[in-house]
Amino acid sequence: MRTLMYKAAVAGVMMGLLAATVAAQESKSLDELLGFVKQGQIDEARENRAREQRFVAAKADQARLLAEARAEQTRQERISARLEKRFEDNELLIAGKQEQLKERLGTLAELFGHLTSTSGDAITNFENSLISAQYPDREVFLQELIDKMSGSDRLPSIEEIERVWYELQREMTESGKVVSFPAEIAKPDGGHLQTNVVRVGSYNIISEQGQYLQYVPNKGTLEVLARQPSGPYLDWASELAEATQGFTKFGVDPTGPTGGSYLAAMINSPNLEERWHQGGYVGYAITAVGVFALLIAIWRLVVLSMMSGKVSGQLKSRQARTDNPLGRVLKVHEDNPGMDTETLELKMSEAILKETPRIENSLALLKIIAAVAPLMGLLGTVTGMIITFQAITIFGAGDPKAMAGGISGALVTTVLGLLVAIPTVLLHTIVNGRARRIIHILNEQSTGIIAEHTEANLGQ
Repeated sequence: MRTLMYKAAVAGVMMGLLAATVAAQESKSLDELLGFVKQGQIDEARENRAREQRFVAAKADQARLLAEARAEQTRQERISARLEKRFEDNELLIAGKQEQLKERLGTLAELFGHLTSTSGDAITNFENSLISAQYPDREVFLQELIDKMSGSDRLPSIEEIERVWYELQREMTESGKVVSFPAEIAKPDGGHLQTNVVRVGSYNIISEQGQYLQYVPNKGTLEVLARQPSGPYLDWASELAEATQGFTKFGVDPTGPTGGSYLAAMINSPNLEERWHQGGYVGYAITAVGVFALLIAIWRLVVLSMMSGKVSGQLKSRQARTDNPLGRVLKVHEDNPGMDTETLELKMSEAILKETPRIENSLALLKIIAAVAPLMGLLGTVTGMIITFQAITIFGAGDPKAMAGGISGALVTTVLGLLVAIPTVLLHTIVNGRARRIIHILNEQSTGIIAEHTEANLGQ
């Protein structure tokens, strides 16, 4: 406070000097200047007294505020001590009540513990169960019951405990039933359809139209699978949806209660057409080569079958016909009956050599295709593996499923190559056998004719 008064006095003196300086500048005589100075001292003294009065009043007010703050502090300390005492008393009371509750519950505490555990497991099962599509909100009741048993102010009633048993029993009973009930299903295009659905236990749900449905637990809705299983399963589903009694064949997913992983794997597995497209351009080339080999084999089988029939007819005829290889070979002997044996043998061998290319036409091509097809498949596999490893280099191997899918696609060309090579080898064997049979008949008949011709010449 003294410091403040000292600073105020200094400021007053400075203001007085400033006023005197201003008065000296404005005064016109020494008397006038003396009057100004005296008036200034009077005004300065008045202001100093007013300033001191304000400082004294402020000091008194601050003392009053300090006294009030100390009184408030004392009051709050008394309140705090009283509340702490009450808190300690309440803690003792709560501990006593809890001990009393525990004593009165007795074996019920263990019962409630088992009931809470069972209800928690049931909630997990009910959330993913297909039966919840027909009986929704079962887990809501169980969660409320768990919350009640977890608290200490409320106890479950007999009716609530019996309902837990009822829900578990209903889940077990319904898992062995095939029932139809109305429901709203979501279509892949985003629309909704109100129709009847058929639930096969806790394994599968199908629509009235024979489509497989999936239950979405977080939404509590039924949705049509965007991709239905292939094969006869959809026909069986339609028959089951239309059936009213008796037994009907149906494709049941045995992993349905655990999420339907088997059905998902079947749906996600590519069909034959998709597998074929996985082979890419190399797979298309292998398929074209295979079709070409098949057409050649069919053409040669037809030609050789017709040729074999004509040769068989020629064997039964004594007159040589030029519409078959055997007839054209025999024609050489008929046209040259007096020729010597050596020359006739050469002539007939020449005729057989002329017929052989026609008989063995395209057999070498089939053999080449059978050898080239696996090599083409290996080429496609190698290029596919290169692409797969390049993708692994860029994106890493964090997703084994994607990496396995790339390798699986790369091996498709090897399968296509083998699928082309194996039938082509079999077809080549069949066609070559037909050709060898005809050539064998030609050699056999020509040898017999030469032998007869030699015997006739020796007899003469």
